Amino acid sequence: MSKQNYLKMLVEELHSATVATIGEDGHPVTRTIDMMLWDDEGVYFLTAKGKAFYSQLMEQKFIALSATKDKKSVSLRGKIENIGSEKLDEIFEKNTYMQGIYPDNTRTALEVFRLYEATGEYFDISDPGHVSRESITIGEPEETKTGYFVGDACIGCKLCYSVCPQKCIDITKKPVVIDQSRCLHCGRCAEICPKQTIKKRG
Repeated sequence: MSKQNYLKMLVEELHSATVATIGEDGHPVTRTIDMMLWDDEGVYFLTAKGKAFYSQLMEQKFIALSATKDKKSVSLRGKIENIGSEKLDEIFEKNTYMQGIYPDNTRTALEVFRLYEATGEYFDISDPGHVSRESITIGEPEETKTGYFVGDACIGCKLCYSVCPQKCIDITKKPVVIDQSRCLHCGRCAEICPKQTIKKRG
């Protein structure tokens, strides 16, 4: 699927996400925040100016979020920006339940934030025998490869395949190749490799 498909899923299907920032004590703080809109420039959410969450967003300008439903999830981490009341009316039009929470002119307590540069992934375990994982990017973040990769010292012994829960390693090639879209990142292949040529990145 395209980036737009994943952002649409996050906003329209999953909708409520657990969002993490850092609290005053230096430890992570999480709360559930509804993802209100999406477009080519990112994902939009809002909060009231009087909340500790608002202060953390303004100071840190960075969040991590995860949303899940029916064994499918979207996770993102990246940069945010405050866009004030821009898109506020559109958010209330598309998310009509907000009109009951902040009726009439009380919506002026709210400001909108945009997650505009982020990396993350879509992860689907609805079919346990055939999981699916795809990378997601918003904007132009610095790309980091994650997962397990096989080096040139591979001898083709196939021990990695024997312990792989998803059998997502192509052993017809040497070095063998791990299908990153199905890998669980469990690390069993790296543990058993006699040449220690399977390494974790990211």
